[in-house]
Amino acid sequence: MPTVKGDGMRGLAVFISDIRNCKSKEAEVKRINKELANIRSKFKGDKTLDGYQKKKYVCKLLFIFLLGHDIDFGHMEAVNLLSSNKYTEKQIGYLFISVLVNENSELMNLVIQNIKNDISSRTPIHINLALHCIANIGSKAMAETLGPEVPKLLVSGDTIDEVKQSAALCLLRLYRTDPHCIPSGEYQSRIIHLLNDQHMGVVTAATSLIHDLVLDNPDDYKGCVSLAVSRLSRIVTSSYTDLQDYTYYFVPAPWLSVKLLRLLQFYGPPEDPANRNRLNECLETILNKAQEPPKSKKVQHSNSKNAVLFEAINLIIHHDSEPNLLVRACNQLGQFLQHRETNLRYLALESMCLLASSEFSREAVKKHQETVVTALKTERDVSVRQRAVDLLYAMCDRTNTEEVVGEMLDYLEKADYSIREEMVLKVAILAEKFAVDYTWYVDTILNLIRIAGDFVSEEVWYRVIQIVINREDVQGYAAKMVFEALQAPACHENMVKVGGYILGEFGNLIAGDPRSSPQVQFNLLHSKFHLCSPPTRGLLLSTYVKFINLFPEIKQIIQDVLKSDNQLRNADAELQQRAVEYLSLSVRTSSDVLATVLEEMPPFPERESSLLAKLKKKKPSAVVEEKKPNKPITVEVNNTAGESSTDAPSTATPVQLPMVQAPNPTAAAPSTDLLGLDAAPAQPAQTFNMPGAPPATNNFGAPPAAGQSTLLDIFDAQAPAPAQAPAQAPAVANASALSPGAEENFCKFICKNNGVLFENDLLQIGVKSESKSMYCRLVLFFGNKTSMQFSDFSSTVITPGELASRLLVKAPPINNVLDGGAQVQQLITAECVQEFSDAPLLNIRFVLQQTGSQSTDSNPDPSCGGSMQYVNLKVPIMVSKFFQPTTMSSSDFFSRWNQLIAPAHEYQNIFKANFPMDRDGNKTKLMGFGIGLLEGVDPNPDNFVCAGIVHCKSAQIGVLLRLEPNKAALMYRLTLRSSKEEVAKELGTLLSSQF
Repeated sequence: MPTVKGDGMRGLAVFISDIRNCKSKEAEVKRINKELANIRSKFKGDKTLDGYQKKKYVCKLLFIFLLGHDIDFGHMEAVNLLSSNKYTEKQIGYLFISVLVNENSELMNLVIQNIKNDISSRTPIHINLALHCIANIGSKAMAETLGPEVPKLLVSGDTIDEVKQSAALCLLRLYRTDPHCIPSGEYQSRIIHLLNDQHMGVVTAATSLIHDLVLDNPDDYKGCVSLAVSRLSRIVTSSYTDLQDYTYYFVPAPWLSVKLLRLLQFYGPPEDPANRNRLNECLETILNKAQEPPKSKKVQHSNSKNAVLFEAINLIIHHDSEPNLLVRACNQLGQFLQHRETNLRYLALESMCLLASSEFSREAVKKHQETVVTALKTERDVSVRQRAVDLLYAMCDRTNTEEVVGEMLDYLEKADYSIREEMVLKVAILAEKFAVDYTWYVDTILNLIRIAGDFVSEEVWYRVIQIVINREDVQGYAAKMVFEALQAPACHENMVKVGGYILGEFGNLIAGDPRSSPQVQFNLLHSKFHLCSPPTRGLLLSTYVKFINLFPEIKQIIQDVLKSDNQLRNADAELQQRAVEYLSLSVRTSSDVLATVLEEMPPFPERESSLLAKLKKKKPSAVVEEKKPNKPITVEVNNTAGESSTDAPSTATPVQLPMVQAPNPTAAAPSTDLLGLDAAPAQPAQTFNMPGAPPATNNFGAPPAAGQSTLLDIFDAQAPAPAQAPAQAPAVANASALSPGAEENFCKFICKNNGVLFENDLLQIGVKSESKSMYCRLVLFFGNKTSMQFSDFSSTVITPGELASRLLVKAPPINNVLDGGAQVQQLITAECVQEFSDAPLLNIRFVLQQTGSQSTDSNPDPSCGGSMQYVNLKVPIMVSKFFQPTTMSSSDFFSRWNQLIAPAHEYQNIFKANFPMDRDGNKTKLMGFGIGLLEGVDPNPDNFVCAGIVHCKSAQIGVLLRLEPNKAALMYRLTLRSSKEEVAKELGTLLSSQF
């Protein structure tokens, strides 16, 4: 900032001194109010104020604002200062505008015009002030009006370097506001050539601008690669004395180097061999400099040096084309693994996770396995231990699986609770993926359940059962091991589930040993029965009835258990029903029928493990690391020897589980389940299932639908109890695309609570809602207008983005079958935590069953006689639904109204009437809006004056409203004032559409 002689403002200095000398808050407020009154009187009464006095008073207002007090006047005087030719006056004016004037202010047009005048002037300091103001405010109006002017300054040959630097950063701010503000064509190449500018400040600012431009249009700015390589080469090969003005603790231009390296990561290796060699030389030089002794012991030197180094390593990993550089980068990171600085160890582990996916550097990463294991066991920071787990998972392949899994299991016993669930998933995936001997896999999973049973999800034990059933060579071993595991005094419930399922299927394979005879197996399982939850007890009952088929000699013992009052009169309806039906099945049917119903589970169709899907959902980067658009990294369930857990070359030959041809769904018509085990008693079922376990694929049921996702196990389709929702959530198709008329129907509920939200030839959706304080209760009525059944019916409410934290919505699932002519209700409750502007989305999906193809299956295949229907709507919950009307006297209303005169507190809209200007109709709409109507407050009887409070969990926000109709011009003026600008704006936008 240039120094201006005689710039001191004695009055301002005295005022600041008085504020500092105040002994109490009350004294400070009193002094400020006195000064505000004086400034207000000067601005209103003295029309001869010169620029110096205006500047002084505006400075005082700015200082008062910075102390935390509201300023509601002086804005026009600040705008007038922009017209001054004196630098200090113009500077204070721009400073006040940047801090205190809102982008929606009525003064913004005057501000923009003054900015335009300064930009077109020939005074560099005035141009810079204008550019800084644009960058600070960056409104849409500025982008539209000044967008074409700023690029001209940036590429003009007459513009000095300091102005170019400001223009680049200003244009970056405008581009983030409105991406269309930069004209295409010649400006693109001229902006790219700024990388070749002689002034390093211009290059640094231009690099930031080009970085954001490349994010959206990489092909248009591809020419920047060669210039970026050239500039990077000059920086890297220069001495810190060559760039003295831009050297930071002996590191030449570290910020610019990092920006250039990040910019190059948007593209692959340069196509030109000369540029590629030059870039490789730069990267080698950066790696060489990292080995040199530090030129300073200051932490700033090491931080800047390492920042460039890590960004260079990221570029090497991104290109993944130079084996020498990849191995050198890995060795450099290996040195950081034992560095005393925690942040460096964290970054080294994170970068090595990426290196582990490269075929060139995988072996180099594996050399550091012992160091990583040591870090896992000794690190004090849990985030570093988390990265160590990720790296062990990434470096694992067939050559080191048993070592890595063993170390992870050892650590799992004392691991932090925050990372245990993820570690369990990773151990289970690695054990399955690289298992050469499936007996080792069974041992590992059982050990996993023993060590961390509480963190073993259903997907893990589902998967081990699936694999055991599909592999005959491991069934006997698995039965033996679970039998031994169940003998432990403290046995986790997940172990009981696995043991119950496997012994029910393959207990006969170990029954020849007197130590595991049928009765011993039964007694062992039944000793755990009373300690288990109802779903597990249901599974054990299914195991018992399987034992009747496998071991007829203990049939009477099991029947006695099923006959007991504890089972036949169980308070749990599911367990009672199972006991009754199993007992009846064992007593009334012949041995042949019993053997047919209770036959051994057939192998499951081969599909990808659901563990990968669960891990990806929990932590997307843990499963697939996408390095660049033209070379994604994929994952296989089973890899050949030497393959990494994060990379699977296309030449891999997966280890296949034995396949069994699934039954033809057309071979037999679906029949009602003899036992009714699949669902609630009122619903027919088709398969014999153990609770919480895989549904049977036998003569009593059809195989899974062909359209089912390959990421979901066959287990996921079964819910363990009727009261629970299905494990497979309904898929919502293109939730962002609203159905025709959805927006118009949403607007109908701005001023009313009941009505029809949607209607077509198939479906009608009605709404009834009521609100109290911060809570809203809304009931949706879904009516089937046809004579055909809707199956797989689901209604899901989504709160996208930031709305999820501002509005808490609960919408329990509803019955998934809607018969012809029937109606079903869904209750939605919402709690307003903070003001919001978006509305929740309602996604409805159902299958329309054609005549003659009615289905009782809860998950029908749309290809078999039905068509999938989607309806996407907006739930009529807006911020006005949390209005509570309030009453005020005329004096109270206008007193509060005059307090809220700052532009930030007001929303005003003048608009043409869209409906007939009926006073009674308008009154009804305002009352339906939820705000309190104040009669006799406004002097003009045609005007409407209202007051209300928006109730949020975080605050209660008062709102004042004034609606002024002009019948002669068929126009309205709507004014809302509130302590929060966002609330006034949102309510005004909603209400303007209703008149």
